[in-house]
Amino acid sequence: MNTPALKVLSLGAGVQSTCLLLMAAEGHLPGLDAAIFADTGWEPRVVYEHLDRIEREIAEPAGIPILRVSSGNIRSDALDPSKHFASMPLHILNSDGGNGMSRRQCTGQYKVRPIKEKVRELLGYPHPQRIPTGVHVEQWIGISVDEFHRAKDADVAYMKNRFPLIESGFSRSDCLRMLRSRGFGQTPKSACLGCPYHGNAQWRALRDESPQEWQDVVAFDAAIRSGNARATAEGKPLLGQAYLHRSRRPLDQASIDRVTAHEWSGRQGDIFDALADNELENGEPDGCSPWSCRSGTPIQAAQDLAA
Repeated sequence: MNTPALKVLSLGAGVQSTCLLLMAAEGHLPGLDAAIFADTGWEPRVVYEHLDRIEREIAEPAGIPILRVSSGNIRSDALDPSKHFASMPLHILNSDGGNGMSRRQCTGQYKVRPIKEKVRELLGYPHPQRIPTGVHVEQWIGISVDEFHRAKDADVAYMKNRFPLIESGFSRSDCLRMLRSRGFGQTPKSACLGCPYHGNAQWRALRDESPQEWQDVVAFDAAIRSGNARATAEGKPLLGQAYLHRSRRPLDQASIDRVTAHEWSGRQGDIFDALADNELENGEPDGCSPWSCRSGTPIQAAQDLAA
């Protein structure tokens, strides 16, 4: 394989990608040229604060630039009838009483696409220029051994994925222990405030610890009941009702105080390991990564940037 032109980290600013940034800054993983953060415009305040901190305390002293990229604000785009909106995986209550889920395109539009655009720019071949055969970046992705099945090859030739945590045998618990030892034990999960894949624990934390952001997502939940604004304006409203919570009830009425069996089991072990292992709720993990949305369903890629 040809030598990569650059080595970049896909930085979600969650536990695993923060651990990778720290490992690179300390020289455990040499040669990182940049980290790319794809901003949906609707991340929790704590994620932005954490991103600022790791840039100041980890990246800058090590000479690793953090490049922030964006395709727009996912919240405002969904509510703007003039915008073409890449749909979120909303929970749908169909008109016949059945349950469904809208197609997930948001990861491809708001995370994958801007990263690909930046990579092309860094290589010197912005879209629609053709990238010569063999020219590519090595992209580090924060997937740990407990999620090895999410590790996938890139869908474009100019990006070659690498998974240093898997190579090093690091689990999410290992990442958390390393982060705690360096003073980053409060690293948050990276996901949009109103991600429909949130579990009850994450909704409760938002309600109890960040009331202003909670009111924001409650208002958004009510606003998208008929689907995105553009479809409604074009006379194509949703044939049913859309919700952020999996119970398909308004978020401020949903039973988010119900603790699932998996959450209870996570509370029985070591409190720190529980933070790492208590990811699943009814079999679905919280959080979102540009290259492995933890929904477990395929990403709708930005096809116009795949060439």
